[in-house]
Amino acid sequence: MRIPLRRLGVYFAAFLFAIVVNFTLPRLMPGSPVDSMIAQLGPRATPAAIEAIKARFGAVQEPVWLQFVDYIKGLATFDLGVSVKYYPQTVTQVLARSAGWTALLVTCAILFSLCIGVSLGAVAAWRRGGRFDAFVSPFSVVLIAIPPVIIALATLFTFGVTLRWFPVGYAYNPDLDPGFNFTFLGSVFWHAIMPVLTLSPYMIGEFQTTMRSSMISVLGEDYVTMGRAKGLSETAVMFSYAARNAMLPVLTNLALMLGAVFGGSIVTEIVFNYPGLGLTLFTASVARDYPVIQGQLLLMTLATLGANLLVDIVYGVVDPRIGEQRA
Repeated sequence: MRIPLRRLGVYFAAFLFAIVVNFTLPRLMPGSPVDSMIAQLGPRATPAAIEAIKARFGAVQEPVWLQFVDYIKGLATFDLGVSVKYYPQTVTQVLARSAGWTALLVTCAILFSLCIGVSLGAVAAWRRGGRFDAFVSPFSVVLIAIPPVIIALATLFTFGVTLRWFPVGYAYNPDLDPGFNFTFLGSVFWHAIMPVLTLSPYMIGEFQTTMRSSMISVLGEDYVTMGRAKGLSETAVMFSYAARNAMLPVLTNLALMLGAVFGGSIVTEIVFNYPGLGLTLFTASVARDYPVIQGQLLLMTLATLGANLLVDIVYGVVDPRIGEQRA
């Protein structure tokens, strides 16, 4: 599948804009990493300790334009710097430790929500005007409107604190040694259930609404009528003929939702103390850890742009006519 240079240019321009925003946002916060580290020392903040901190992290007190030049040089050499909060670890080490957990949550939530939302939307469209549609469609709007923090807190207190069905924090049992074995993987799965269920309602509502609207528009097409004329079952016609051809808007919606999904994962990881990028970003923000914040935002930007590029490629595979129109 060939991606037009014009489309690649759009992605490159968005990446350049994101670089500037990622550099600017942390510096709009009051204070600096040096001030934060000195404040954390408290009574131990001797003149010698303060001078040592300034000598090690003095770059964050340089003029902004010099900081930006250093930032660009670091990106060009794939050097994101050293973390202030987790010193002496590098930003790459900090993010590598957290990225896998966020990828696990987001991937599981997207796959789960896609299956549920698309199925509900297809059935609601097939039976539009019936009782199922009358219940599911308004309920999906409610799911879209509920903020992730409300769902996270409700899930935590209901299933974690009150019923005690699931653990209320961490990615796995701290008593276990990480390893590729059934006990550890089972613990990871068990600890991920509530965060995944917290991320899913919004996406389920979006997928259901989009799929229902898209599917209604294709129910009158000739290929649906042909499927029925062949004597195929209603389920086969609904999913193999109608739903399959109604999936393109769902893919578009998925690409547009990625930013909201990452935003929801930040709230979810903070509430459940889940060691992903969201919790890392929160602790870095509190510590004014500019390098980690910059690296985190850059990583999320690359993930979002990469997913949109992947959707463009999938579009051309699913429907070659779209690729021809964009060329």
